[in-house]
Amino acid sequence: MGQEFIIKSQNLEDKVNQLLPSQGGFQAGVDLSASTTIIPIVDLTESAEGSSLRVDLQTALSHNSATVFSVQNADTTVINTTGYWRIFGNVSHVGSATGQFVINDGATDKILSQYKGAGSIIEINSYDFIIKLEAGDSFIVKSNSANIEFDGSARQLADINGNLVNP
Repeated sequence: MGQEFIIKSQNLEDKVNQLLPSQGGFQAGVDLSASTTIIPIVDLTESAEGSSLRVDLQTALSHNSATVFSVQNADTTVINTTGYWRIFGNVSHVGSATGQFVINDGATDKILSQYKGAGSIIEINSYDFIIKLEAGDSFIVKSNSANIEFDGSARQLADINGNLVNP
């Protein structure tokens, strides 16, 4: 049988008040205690947050969850749904071609990233980033020439409130 110890610490009491306000915080006459008994802990965080998958599995791609795009010599709206999105893929360009990743709020463009050609050198770059689209926002890929091509995928990770979206 384990031993019980009473813990007297203002720092720990303050932390309990901060972390457990719904429990009324640390109250007079209630002592923090510790035990030498081994108690297994079951982490239910993912289920409590609304996901039944580990975080790394939650970001997986599936046939139904990936939005695939290929943009060349055009401006293309890839996503106009609110939420958190992972954008990844490759861009290849040559000559004086330029291209951009843009978030548009319905009136103005915010350039997230821009690619510019470097003469006759063919360049291939990969990209991988996460964006947040709010109401009225669109994620647009812009290519000003047939000499720059964006190939990629978009995958919604969470809705606008941060609730995870399973693949």
